[in-house]
Amino acid sequence: MTVELISVGTEILMGNIVNSNAQYLAEKCAMLGLDMYYQVTVGDNYGRMHSVIETALDRSDVVILTGGLGPTEDDMTKEVCADVMGMELVEDPHTRERLEAFFRNNIYKEIPDNNWKMATVPAGAAVLDNFNGMAPGLILEKNGKTAIILPGPPGELYPMFQSQVFPYLQKRRQAVLVSKMVKICGYGESQVEDKILDLIDNQTNPTIATYAKTAEVHIRLTARAGTEGEGEALIAPVLQELHSRFGNAIFTDSEDVTLEMAVAELLKKNGFTMSTAESCTGGMVAARLVNVSGVSEVFTEGMVTYSNEAKMRLLGVREETLKAWGAVSEETAREMALGGAKAAGTDVCVAITGLAGPDGGSKEKPVGLVYMACAVRGRVEARRYQFKGNRSKIREQSMMKALDLVRLCLLDHQQKKG
Repeated sequence: MTVELISVGTEILMGNIVNSNAQYLAEKCAMLGLDMYYQVTVGDNYGRMHSVIETALDRSDVVILTGGLGPTEDDMTKEVCADVMGMELVEDPHTRERLEAFFRNNIYKEIPDNNWKMATVPAGAAVLDNFNGMAPGLILEKNGKTAIILPGPPGELYPMFQSQVFPYLQKRRQAVLVSKMVKICGYGESQVEDKILDLIDNQTNPTIATYAKTAEVHIRLTARAGTEGEGEALIAPVLQELHSRFGNAIFTDSEDVTLEMAVAELLKKNGFTMSTAESCTGGMVAARLVNVSGVSEVFTEGMVTYSNEAKMRLLGVREETLKAWGAVSEETAREMALGGAKAAGTDVCVAITGLAGPDGGSKEKPVGLVYMACAVRGRVEARRYQFKGNRSKIREQSMMKALDLVRLCLLDHQQKKG
């Protein structure tokens, strides 16, 4: 079954807003195993909308339209769609009651007449209640074709699609797509592709696609099958092969698991607590960790020691170390990690010190040079990196590499213990 997206709104064409709805809907339709070949954006013009909708319904089984359901004159998606499909507009008593209740609950003294426009629907359409706004969604079916009209605001569209449209499409789908997202640290995209080029060249079902992220590479495996179980069976041998090739560089094969979540889980498994001692990243590692719900069980403290004085006072970095090697050095990073763990009373501490630029670099220590160290119960592992990019990019890469260093050190501790 083929599906097409039509995003309605001149503001999208003008670049005034980002079309996040298209990304969301495309991803959900892929999860449902629907084929999508076209996505179209059209402005608030009756003639052009009519042409676009007519074309979409001619070449696709299902057309999902977003936006243009409001009370103003330029909100005309419902009207144009009804015209194309030859359906008369009638007032829906249920929707009118909901609108009246909305205005009453929000203490409106007068209800502008144009709002009643939202209570009209194409005759025979299924009405989707909007629990987060006013304009209802609609499902129009005629001559084997389906048009699904959804409100534009993401806060209204997402919950409406998930609770009402997703189940509707789920019943109609002819196949399912099962997907796994393998997430890797320690390799660049070209390195990953080189290691799996034979798998990519011979792919049929499942398909394999790589995506470059900051300090990560993601590999999506997608299988088309009749059932979830059949799809998972198709993916299993490829997933096993990826784990064999990349080993500990893979930190998850779950779509929803982030690197910081993987770190937090390893800390919990080991029964360890953790702290951070950051210089050039200014607390970014700590901030990333506290994204994880329940991380307070394992993450206790984050120290930002930007100046040499702070490194000495809070972390116990020796003055002679700073004089001999400088703040940006492996020696300083090691002392920061050990001192941070001692000061916070934690089992683990990761430390970062570097030159994020754009100023302050030299021939010996150029901008982008970053040292980091991870102390796990007194044992320290250090790394040196030379990052490229602007200040923000260097700091972000440093944060991600530091999290991965913690992950690898915890895995190493587990293996030695086992």
